[in-house]
Amino acid sequence: MRARPSQLRDLNFMATVLSFLMAKGSHDMGESKVAMQQARVAFFCAQAAEHSGLIALVDGLKSLISYWASKPEDALHFARQAAAQAPDLRGTVGVWLPGLEARAAALLGDEATVRAANQRADALRERVIEDDLDALGGLLTYPQPKQLYYVVESEVLLGHGDAQLAAQAEEAVRGFSNRSDPSWAFGDEAGSHCNLALVRLHSGDVDGAAEAIRPVLDLGPGLRNNGIVRSAQRVQAALGRPPIRDARVAGDLRAEIAMYEPARPALPR
Repeated sequence: MRARPSQLRDLNFMATVLSFLMAKGSHDMGESKVAMQQARVAFFCAQAAEHSGLIALVDGLKSLISYWASKPEDALHFARQAAAQAPDLRGTVGVWLPGLEARAAALLGDEATVRAANQRADALRERVIEDDLDALGGLLTYPQPKQLYYVVESEVLLGHGDAQLAAQAEEAVRGFSNRSDPSWAFGDEAGSHCNLALVRLHSGDVDGAAEAIRPVLDLGPGLRNNGIVRSAQRVQAALGRPPIRDARVAGDLRAEIAMYEPARPALPR
């Protein structure tokens, strides 16, 4: 019995989502090469499904994987490629792409691109019409609190930390304070806390930074995914810079973060 075209599209849609989730899981375990391979499978299925939103979503995931693998040029490329291939997206995936671009550009120190990308994300947010991916939710949607978390992170990576950014960082943390909210995610909550710690360290507030990162350090080893560990390590690096590095609290935090490793088996080869 031969499948109808509509059935094939549905199968390819489901295969894309499954491969996307597998790739995200591999990425969370720190297996960026495996994650990228699985993302390529997802991209092939998305093309077969002829779904522009899924195609953009998978390219966005490639950008995310590259960003946390310290490959900002690749992260920038995939974010821009996704936006170019799907310029008419009205769902929140279309807002996610410039957010990804801004974070990648921030790693490269490109402040002008960060500003332009975040402004473009704001403009796209104003015209969002939620689509089938938003209806599925979870990793397939890009809520407002997550957008603010990305904005703060891009500014932090540029080395900023004024009062306005501190207020935004605190708002981002509050945005993930309600764990019953459908948009809540423990990884985004942890990342927003790490960004708040970095903003406070910018002004020399070591005690405030310690308070901000404490919920992250208290996470069980099974919840310490790749992005969370890398975010905590950014705080560790900032704690080693003068003049705060000589503070006792800073030394204690550096030592604690140095031992902040996930407890998980490696993926079988």
